[in-house]
Amino acid sequence: MSADPDFRRIGIVGVGLVGGSLAFAVRRVFPEAAVIGIDRDDVTLVARQSGALTVGSAELSALADADLIVLAAPVKQNLAVLSRLGDIVRGPALITDVGSTKRTTLEASRNLPPALTFIGGHPLAGSAHGGFEASRVDLFERRPWLLTPDAATPPAAQERLVKFVRALGATPVVVDPVVHDHVLAYTSHLPQLTASALMHVVGESVGEAGLRLSGSGLADTTRVAASPAPIWTDICATNADEVLPALDRLITTLQTLRGQLARDESIAPLFESAQRWRARVR
Repeated sequence: MSADPDFRRIGIVGVGLVGGSLAFAVRRVFPEAAVIGIDRDDVTLVARQSGALTVGSAELSALADADLIVLAAPVKQNLAVLSRLGDIVRGPALITDVGSTKRTTLEASRNLPPALTFIGGHPLAGSAHGGFEASRVDLFERRPWLLTPDAATPPAAQERLVKFVRALGATPVVVDPVVHDHVLAYTSHLPQLTASALMHVVGESVGEAGLRLSGSGLADTTRVAASPAPIWTDICATNADEVLPALDRLITTLQTLRGQLARDESIAPLFESAQRWRARVR
């Protein structure tokens, strides 16, 4: 499968799980496009040898002639890169990202020169394991790819990005940036923190010997606890005002559950509610 590329030189900053998967997908769908990966030399060397990149560099200057730039590093690194692109990119370019928080990046993008257009993005696809070695060409297929334009976004630029995302096999979904950060605080950031906290408590309490006695329930519940800390540190820091109330609601629910157990009251309503909502998760 191949298509005529709307973008001829595509830069990807951060060649990890998402950035590497994006590079593989672009190379498959748009074989005539140049894919420029920015990361450490050892990472880009492997990515080039794997066929994911046509150009690899540790320097942002390699993006000078890119017409699409995808920021795929942790959120705070993306913010730092965004602040430098105006002095590096020579011609008009569309810039997007794949971060799990949108408001801080959108705010930072307002300092870009007029020739550079930013539209936030967030593919709802991933893995509990990061790094280029975990990347795969089909990561985005049939997965939602959230796009968060604002009132100043040119419709033509949005349509170009929608077309690009759809060509990769993903389903573009336009979402308000504020709504995105609120909803993802509950559907992504809270589950990550909960799984990590749970795995910490269990591991510290029963140790390796106890973990050998665990069943599949623990593995299923804590799968995302293997996620890289730097990525999630940035996500939580840039969405703290939404994550904190989500944590408060979970803590309140756990305290209520604890009280019911202490008083020998039924905890069935919580399980019944959870079962109803779980049936609606796709």
